[in-house]
Amino acid sequence: MYTRLQTMTPTRKARRSGDGISRRDFLSGIPVALTGAALACRDVPAFQREIERESTAAYPPLRTGMRGSHPGSFEVAHELVQEGREWTATETGEAYDLVVVGAGISGLAAAHYFSKQAGPDARVLLLDNHDDFGGHAKRNEFRLDGRTYLMSGGTLYVEAPSQYGDIAGGLLEEIGIDRGRYYESVASVADTYENLGLEQGMFFDRETFGTDVLVAGVGSRPFAEFLADTPLSEAVRADLIRLHGEEQPDYLPDLSPGGKKAYLATISYRDFLLEHAKCDPGVIRFFDHRPKSIYCTGIDAYPARYAWEEGLPGFSGMEIPETPPDLLADEPGGQHGRENQARAYEGDPDVYFPDGNATIARLLVRGLVPGSVPGSTMEDVVTAPLDYGMLDRAGNRTRIRLSSTVIRVEPGQGGPARVTYVRDDRGHTVTAGRVILACWHNIVPHLVPELPESQRDALTWPVKSPLQYTSVLLRNWRAFAEAGVSYIEAPGGYHTSVGLAEQLSLGDYRTSTSPDEPLVISMYRYPCEPGLSRREQHRAGRMELLRTTFETVEANIRDQLNRMLGPSGFDDQRDIAAITANRWPHGYTYTYNPLFDPPEWAFEAGDDRPVVTARQPFGRVAIAGADAAASPHTDAAIREAHRAVKEVLAAD
Repeated sequence: MYTRLQTMTPTRKARRSGDGISRRDFLSGIPVALTGAALACRDVPAFQREIERESTAAYPPLRTGMRGSHPGSFEVAHELVQEGREWTATETGEAYDLVVVGAGISGLAAAHYFSKQAGPDARVLLLDNHDDFGGHAKRNEFRLDGRTYLMSGGTLYVEAPSQYGDIAGGLLEEIGIDRGRYYESVASVADTYENLGLEQGMFFDRETFGTDVLVAGVGSRPFAEFLADTPLSEAVRADLIRLHGEEQPDYLPDLSPGGKKAYLATISYRDFLLEHAKCDPGVIRFFDHRPKSIYCTGIDAYPARYAWEEGLPGFSGMEIPETPPDLLADEPGGQHGRENQARAYEGDPDVYFPDGNATIARLLVRGLVPGSVPGSTMEDVVTAPLDYGMLDRAGNRTRIRLSSTVIRVEPGQGGPARVTYVRDDRGHTVTAGRVILACWHNIVPHLVPELPESQRDALTWPVKSPLQYTSVLLRNWRAFAEAGVSYIEAPGGYHTSVGLAEQLSLGDYRTSTSPDEPLVISMYRYPCEPGLSRREQHRAGRMELLRTTFETVEANIRDQLNRMLGPSGFDDQRDIAAITANRWPHGYTYTYNPLFDPPEWAFEAGDDRPVVTARQPFGRVAIAGADAAASPHTDAAIREAHRAVKEVLAAD
């Protein structure tokens, strides 16, 4: 789900466009007999009528304002965990073969795999605390003057799809994603911004750098020429030129090549720049935002080895041995900073859908709930009207129940499990032959207190990274064209980057190609607290997000865009049509970091990592979700769903 890590080094050439991958049946498809799963579903008519009436009344993707972990999605969990509140629950009379906690991509994939293996009569219920499915793969939808505009509200794209493997790659094929056809479709518009002469820019704000100035040409102009237009001091400019130079000294001359690589894993990039490269402190302000899009911290919590692996400057004078290309090759996603980064760029280019990986979620729902999404292809699902009223109807074999926060999972002793959730401040209990927890790990011990203490400790050990993805619909993007930029880094800004929508053409959907037309821009924010450990920085950032009102977010959006683009004609009152702020206090899955965790956790895939203990099955309860892989990538979520289904099907 990461945003791109921007560097001052030359941009890597686009990965080759593939010809698609062969279709394969990666699961046997043989129906599995479920012990104790002949559970008839007896619905309560009044209860069902209430659900169908509420789900029909709204179309969540169109909601603007504060979204993501929106008001109403987290309060029950906070009352459960922080206050120990209890709810009286009513038996609904419903019984399912499988109940999945969490309707994100992992939960939806688990329902898909289970239904395929258990047979067409299997009954599945997905429960999610949000008012929309998809987890972090949320869809932001805007309608203006009869036209629809889309943007991702979280999980952005399919990263390094050639590395997805048989499980995750096979699922994408099965739900209808054809990479070869995708690349052919988007090729006609891919160079739109480049053809308009738009480049990457950097905005220097007066609070951090003494004056407001936008400088275009990051990475495309001679570096010294670019720096000459910035408000950076002569000392900072000289250090930056030295760091980016082809000939620079060895900043660790007393260490062997292998020793340098090992040492870089023990110090931050900040300390490397200050203590070894002897840079002016102003250099830190120039680089501090660089790792935030992946790690949600500044360079004080960013290992220098990660910086070297990801191409940041300062290391060209050192002979550091290349990382073996097969390191972590079986781990999901791009293992940023922990592997040979060249491997992540092999194969097909990344796949961007207009609403991010919400397209994957919608394709999964189309298969799970027939009739909910018309059409049959990855192209038509982008613009297809999704009927939320269909998701939780009594006749469905798979039902998706939104705005329902699970507060208790009783594993059962030799019989069905019991799952209790809260909806509209009232508790409801259903029974289940099996349960898959496709939710974030920290909440699991509160749902299943019977888990062994070692597993509860492992589940609560990581802290998810907070972030905010903001989508702003503009009536036009002339100011960007006038300024000559399509993407802006803002090292000291409230949002650290701003970018025009990815240029896409897929089915009936087209991104605006003329600056005179409306278009959605993305603005990214990663709150953290420098000087603390990574986990403590995440906790501080989470509290900041939860305490910040939408009014404050909106005021900062308008102020930042006016200051960046006002000289090029931007006027927030005239040009902004709508704003959706996707707040994710529990955002990216925590990945191991050698500055704060044992190095072997970061650079190996051993069984002593907390995640291995955390994801162990417990009777008929299995644990899925990206947290179960210690990786925030979509293929991680899919692979963990696949494993969890195998575990619950094997349970007695």
